[in-house]
Amino acid sequence: RAAQDGDAATIHRLAAAGADMNALDGRAYDVVTIAAVANDPALLSLAIELGNRSDLVTSPYRGTALIAAAHLGHADVVRRLIAAGAPLDHVNNLGWTALIEAVILGDGGPAHVATVRALVEASADRAIADRNGVTPLAHAEARGYAEMARIIAR
Repeated sequence: RAAQDGDAATIHRLAAAGADMNALDGRAYDVVTIAAVANDPALLSLAIELGNRSDLVTSPYRGTALIAAAHLGHADVVRRLIAAGAPLDHVNNLGWTALIEAVILGDGGPAHVATVRALVEASADRAIADRNGVTPLAHAEARGYAEMARIIAR
């Protein structure tokens, strides 16, 4: 609950008391994933500082905080997660990576374009296709997301 409320003081107290900082809530979210979904860079930084892992597999979709942030177009959080060592190419139970989610669940607007750029610049594997063999580039082209397609095609 403290993570959902962005309650840094309580999070600090829990960490000092020895709480498992990588524990999952009822939705299978950890503090890092909660921060990613909330687009809360301060909470994310605090979580990483307190020892939360950026590479946990979380959520009912067996994804990662990076996938969650990417699909929502939270580019700053995506960059922070990459810097913290989040796995770029994890494939969730839908068969999607962070790059695929940024394209197919994105709107092609500036936030998702910046997210795609961050992932590509970090060397996300652009060749990983979804379960149907469709690559992120093909998804971007099919949706008319020209800027995303240009970034992915580099």
